[in-house]
Amino acid sequence: MLLLLLLIFWESDFLSKEQEQEQECLSLQIFSPKYNVAGPCRLVAAPLGLLFQLQTAGAYPVGYPLFLIKLLIHCGLPQLLPGLQRLADGGGAFLHYYGDRILGLPLDELREVLALREPAAPGVIDLALGVPHFDLVPSSSTKLPADRRDLPPAWGLAELQVAVADKLSADHGLAIHPSEEVLVTAGVSGAFHIVLDALLNRGDRVVLFDPTSPLYHFALRQRGMRPRWVPTWMDDGRTAFDVLHLVEALRGARMLVVTSPANPTGGMLLPEDLEQIAWWAHRRDVLIFNDAAFERYRYEDGPPLSIASLPRAWQRTLTAGSVSKGHALAAARLGWLVGYRHLVRPCALTAALQTALMPTLCQQIALTALRQPAHTFAPIRNEFDSRRHYAFERLQAMGLQPDWPAGGFFFWLPVQELGLSGRAFAERLLRSRQVLVWPGHLFGPSGSGHIRISYALEDGRLREGLTRLADFLRELRATPQMEQWRRAA
Repeated sequence: MLLLLLLIFWESDFLSKEQEQEQECLSLQIFSPKYNVAGPCRLVAAPLGLLFQLQTAGAYPVGYPLFLIKLLIHCGLPQLLPGLQRLADGGGAFLHYYGDRILGLPLDELREVLALREPAAPGVIDLALGVPHFDLVPSSSTKLPADRRDLPPAWGLAELQVAVADKLSADHGLAIHPSEEVLVTAGVSGAFHIVLDALLNRGDRVVLFDPTSPLYHFALRQRGMRPRWVPTWMDDGRTAFDVLHLVEALRGARMLVVTSPANPTGGMLLPEDLEQIAWWAHRRDVLIFNDAAFERYRYEDGPPLSIASLPRAWQRTLTAGSVSKGHALAAARLGWLVGYRHLVRPCALTAALQTALMPTLCQQIALTALRQPAHTFAPIRNEFDSRRHYAFERLQAMGLQPDWPAGGFFFWLPVQELGLSGRAFAERLLRSRQVLVWPGHLFGPSGSGHIRISYALEDGRLREGLTRLADFLRELRATPQMEQWRRAA
C-alpha cells in the first residue's frame, strides 16, 4: 500500500516539475467520495482514500498514470475516478474491454472540443468558428463521371497529386515528384495521425509551440507520446520564442511541429526564426511536421516561406495542407502530406491500413479548388483583413488587450485580468449572452487565462457577436465580485 501511494505521489510530482503531467497522465477531476471496499482491493482504495484526504476540499485535478487506471478497472473500482464513470456512461462492466488509447485520452477536454464543433444552437453567435464560409468552387465539381466510379488509387488521384505539387512549386519553389512524394489524406489531422503511427513510437517526445491546436497534444497523449512545450509570445504579429528553450526541448526529441500562421494566435514565424528552427532540427536530427493549413491567410507584406524550402530541411520535413481553411471546403475532409519520398512511403503504407482510400468525389472537389486561379482568393483575403482590423478595434474599445494577428482568422485574448479563467469566461458568456468562444486551456499550458475568438463568420453575425460580448463585459465589470477583485489586485 505504501509503495503504491509513493508511486502515485512520485509520478504526479515528477511530471509537474517537468511540465509533462498533461501529456503522460489522464487528468481527471477527482472528488472526495466515501469508500466501502472489501477484500484485497483495499490495497488500491486505501491509498486513494488517503490521497483524497490530503487534497483540499472540493475538486482537485490529479494526474493518474495509465497503469493505475487499469488496476482500478481490474479491481472493479472505476467509481473512484469520475472521469471513468462518465466514459462508461453506466457500462462500467465493459471498461475492461477498452484499449489503452481510449483510457489514456484527456476525456473531459476532448468532450469540450467535440461540443464546440457541434452546430451552434439557434440564437447562439458562434465566435468559436474554426472554418470560413465562402464559395469559389463550381458546382459541376460535385458530379462524379462514369469513368471515376471505381476504387481510387491508394496514394490519391494522379491529377490531384500533380495539382498539389504544382501549388507547392509555385508558392515555395519546391521540386516535388507527385507520384512518390504526395500522399492524399483526410485533412491535416489525418496526415498528422498517419505520421505519428508510421514514424514515431510510444514514449517518443514531440516538440510543440505553446499555445497550439489541441489536435496535436490530444493525438500524442492518445498514443503515449510526450509533448515538450516551448513557450511563445506575440510580438506585433510575430510568433516569438526563446531559442534556448527550443534547443533544450529538441534534445532527445523525435519530431517538431511548426505552424505559421499559428492557431490560435495568428502569429507568423519570421524567415530568420524558421532558419534557426531548421538548423537546430538538423543538428538534433529531429523530424519536422509543417502544418500549412492557414497559409493562405497571410496579411503582412513579404513572400511566403516554407520551412521545407530551407537548406537541410527538405529531407526531414513533412508538409501537410488541406482545402478546409484555404478553400472553405471542410466538408470534403481532404488534405495532403508532402515530403521526401523515403519519409512519405512508410506513411502511405500506414494510410493504406488506417484510412484506406479517400473518396473520389472529395478528391475531385479538391482538385477543382486547387485549379482555381490564385487571384480569385485575393478578394476573400481582403475581406478577412478588413474583419481583422474591425474586430481588433472593437475588442480594444471594450478594454481588452488582443494580440495583433499577422495571419489566420483568430484573436487570442487574455481574460485573467477580469478575474476569470478562460473556461469560466466562456461558460458565463455562453450562458449570459449566447455567444460561443473557445476556452484557452485546450490549446496548451499557457492558455488557461485566454479565450480564442474567430472572425471567420459573416459581417452581420460578427458585429452582433462583438456587441453581445461588449454587453457581457459591462455587466461583468459592474458586479461586486469584480470590484473586489480589482481592489485586491
